[in-house]
Amino acid sequence: MPVPASSLREPLRQHGIRLTRQRELLFEIIHNSHRHLNADQLYELAKKRDPKINRVTVYRTLKLLKEEGLVDELDLMHYESDHHYYETRLKREHAHLVCLGCGSVMEYFGNPLQQIKQQIETQFGFKVEVARTEVGGYCADCQQGDLYKDAAPEDARGLGDKQQANRA
Repeated sequence: MPVPASSLREPLRQHGIRLTRQRELLFEIIHNSHRHLNADQLYELAKKRDPKINRVTVYRTLKLLKEEGLVDELDLMHYESDHHYYETRLKREHAHLVCLGCGSVMEYFGNPLQQIKQQIETQFGFKVEVARTEVGGYCADCQQGDLYKDAAPEDARGLGDKQQANRA
């Protein structure tokens, strides 16, 4: 269920962010999205609700939200070249499972993530504030398809053909 913009004002206020209609709109879209959005996708969605918004406002707001620790910038295994994707930190910590075949992204919430953080803190005396995890592999659908069956041995190291081409 989408969270109304009015409910998302408090985290912005707590971080000392001056509330503007456009900042609230962008934060709401990021938070309520059921997928990870890049800046262009965010701009297009925001423009439908506020035709006066411009790309500069989107990029400046993303920078501000990242600096204030309200939004994470993700690369999602660079599946689609160098695009970055955004999500709010208001969600529980989770891992991103990225299919190297089709690019689908799933979120994994589970105790092992918390156990890893606890182990790091205990073993290294390192206070974990933020943990982002990405796991690359092949979803059930792609495992049944030709891409997975024909994958070259070097793909086992974690990069599919499409990603290797994108990094070249």
